[in-house]
Amino acid sequence: MSNLPHDSSNSSEQSERKALRWVLAINIAQVAIAGGLGWWAQSTGLMGSALDNLGDACVYAISLFVVGRGLLAKVRVARLSGILLIIFAGLLLFEVGRRFFTGSDPIGPVMIVVAIANALTNMVCMRLLKSHRKSGVHLQASWIFTSNDMLVNAAIALSGLAVILFNSPYPDLIIGLGVVVIVVRSGFEILEKANEAGAIGNPS
Repeated sequence: MSNLPHDSSNSSEQSERKALRWVLAINIAQVAIAGGLGWWAQSTGLMGSALDNLGDACVYAISLFVVGRGLLAKVRVARLSGILLIIFAGLLLFEVGRRFFTGSDPIGPVMIVVAIANALTNMVCMRLLKSHRKSGVHLQASWIFTSNDMLVNAAIALSGLAVILFNSPYPDLIIGLGVVVIVVRSGFEILEKANEAGAIGNPS
């Protein structure tokens, strides 16, 4: 009977690892597909989505490392997650500015199809993470990432439609800026949660 709590803990950790492996694989695929097609379709929105997924993938990989470890390790991962998001947002902001001055010709139908495909795979990720999102601040960060991805892809699909209707690259550039705002806000939200968790774990 004394082994039951330990066995239950091991089972929970194995379940977390399995979920994280799946969402990591999905995000790596999203980075390759959205990034490649985004570059080809000259879409800053899709490239922003790919950068966002790259940040997610980094966090999931690190989260796998800290499963079963202490609160301090999980807080550090969450903080790193927030910092990565803010850095990637800066890279996307640079790309939006570059395309604004050099010009671009985004392909609306590609933006819509890729955004919808990404949204569907994000729904799978949310289902995988749903039962684990309260298991630690690192998984709360993962849940925030995936939830925001849904918003980003919905916005990209709408901007792709606007590109088609208005025959203009500006809707794509605008959504690129919108993704920057969403990603930065998420980064600071994760840093705030990490600081709160760190304060609880290390009361003064």
